[in-house]
Amino acid sequence: MKAKKSVSLVLGSGGARGYTHIGIINELEKQGYEIKSVCGSSMGALVGGLYAAGKLEEYQKWVSNFNVIDILKLIDFSFNKDGMIKADKVFAKIEEIIGDVCIEDLPISFTATATDIVNKKEVWLQKGSLKDAIRASIAIPTIFTPKQLNGKTLFDGGILNPIPILPTASEFTDLIIAVNLNSDVKAKKEHLKLFKKDKGFIQNSISEFLQKHITKKESLSYFQLINKSIETMQEIISRHQLASHRPDIMIEIPSDICDFYDFHKANELIEYGKIITKEVL
Repeated sequence: MKAKKSVSLVLGSGGARGYTHIGIINELEKQGYEIKSVCGSSMGALVGGLYAAGKLEEYQKWVSNFNVIDILKLIDFSFNKDGMIKADKVFAKIEEIIGDVCIEDLPISFTATATDIVNKKEVWLQKGSLKDAIRASIAIPTIFTPKQLNGKTLFDGGILNPIPILPTASEFTDLIIAVNLNSDVKAKKEHLKLFKKDKGFIQNSISEFLQKHITKKESLSYFQLINKSIETMQEIISRHQLASHRPDIMIEIPSDICDFYDFHKANELIEYGKIITKEVL
């Protein structure tokens, strides 16, 4: 019997495109790869942490039933100086799925990356509360409120490291497989058929909400401006990081496959993750 190839899996940041991580993990397991460690940034930390805790299937079932209205119900606006969305509703459900577990007690090695915004440093979260580490890693500046942890104000890991390959360097596995959710490669036409056009309903709904609650007219384009700024920043940082740290296998997810807030497209994105992984392998 052929031995399974062991994998250190690096899951990048990229908002809703992070759902492709689920399909990628499912396909890797189907093809006989053994994932021994996971390092994730932002959405990659969320999916990677759920997988490491053995809870990814439960999370997949939850998000697979999302529609646009479900997403809007989960958005709890804060309008304070720290962030536009508190994310308490979303995280209440994620905490329910994960439970109270420490990273060091997980069956596989796990690292979540975050950004210490005050000291301008990348932080590797490798012990302590799993749910706290994930919450810190997904705190997109101006969108989500930050996480106060160990005396630090922590924001999204994707600010400094959208594809955190370096933490896997000490792992003794056969392969490092990394997923870039901000690739400038173009999606194939046959793959785009997976996705239904919804005319940016989520973006429009949030813009309408902002128009009602914020008097400045410029706020209408605020959400889209943040989206494009984050995607541009992460694409450029990713390009520079990959020039110095290359994985054995790179799975490229086109940034134009969906917008970072398209969280109602879980099924399409999970399926896309499976398809692209098959092609790459």
